[in-house]
Amino acid sequence: MSPTVERTPDGRRLCVSRSVPATRAAAWTLLTDTRRWSDWGPSVSAVESTDRFVTAGTTGRVQVLGGPWVPFEVTTCEDYRWTWDVARVPATGHRVIETPSGRTNVTFEIPLLAAGYAVVCERALDRIERLLAE
Repeated sequence: MSPTVERTPDGRRLCVSRSVPATRAAAWTLLTDTRRWSDWGPSVSAVESTDRFVTAGTTGRVQVLGGPWVPFEVTTCEDYRWTWDVARVPATGHRVIETPSGRTNVTFEIPLLAAGYAVVCERALDRIERLLAE
């Protein structure tokens, strides 16, 4: 799907989505498991976190592309949607919605000022789709 601008609980965001052949629970588990972030996140090399599965208030740090470590905090996590701040800056939102066809839409919500990050999110969706198909 092409990126769209949507109203989210965090304001207008550029949303990049993909329909994947998996249950909502499987997609949610993959997105919230901090041990798997580097498997699907092209910009994440490693993660250290207070929790394996994120909840509101989870903190830690991510290593960006084999370079610096940056702190993060999960700001919301409910109704199959979680958001975070990275280095105290609002970053991507993540959500999963089950469709009537039995597939699941995985969506990244990108702040409009970071619209260039949509390319990275498209690559992440490629990896997520592959991982969920295994």
